[in-house]
Amino acid sequence: MGSIYLIRHGQASFGAENYDVLSPLGIEQASALGDHLNRLGVRFDRCFSGDLNRQQDTARATLQRMAASQQRLPVEIDSAFNEFLADEVIRAHMDDLLAVEPHAMQIFANAASHRAEFQRLFKYVIYRWASGEHEKQGLESWQSFVDRVQAGLRRILTLASQKDHIAIFTSGGTITALLQLIIGVPPIRAFELNWQIVNTSLSRLKFRDQDVALASFNSHAHLELLKNPELVTYR
Repeated sequence: MGSIYLIRHGQASFGAENYDVLSPLGIEQASALGDHLNRLGVRFDRCFSGDLNRQQDTARATLQRMAASQQRLPVEIDSAFNEFLADEVIRAHMDDLLAVEPHAMQIFANAASHRAEFQRLFKYVIYRWASGEHEKQGLESWQSFVDRVQAGLRRILTLASQKDHIAIFTSGGTITALLQLIIGVPPIRAFELNWQIVNTSLSRLKFRDQDVALASFNSHAHLELLKNPELVTYR
């Protein structure tokens, strides 16, 4: 059987004007992952990433710490593995949110200093979006997002050899969509798993032809072994 390693990007710049930039800690996390994979002797036959900077930069920082053959491995870009547009989801549901939380705009505007409140409101919005019961015109629906991710996975499987080891550097929402597809849980249950996905964690899929199974989820031993709790982050 072949293996697909789903790798969440390193810590991005939460609360900054541009979120899509790895923080110094995010680079350290990716480097730690590369060192760990190198010690384990993991070698990828192909490497994919969405086209977001935080995904591509995580891929490069990880591969750079692996064997020379991995450092030369091209990172193939497929936007199917991009994260859903969280800012657009929030804006589309803001009027509904303000009806139950009048201070929502202030909390979102100062997310870095209101992390717990941000997460509470973000969950409310995401659950409304993922339910499929509150569709907004012009906004990518949860089902459309899942379909996009599934199409990307099928493209990879179609071209994969039987024993390929393939890396996909992506985001938490993308991994959540794949979990829903592979283990068949409802979207809300899938998002309960989403909140646990650690930056640069590994989730491993096993495949034979187009059949895919979940082999492991959210492994972050490469961070735990360093015995620095600050390396374990979720944004």
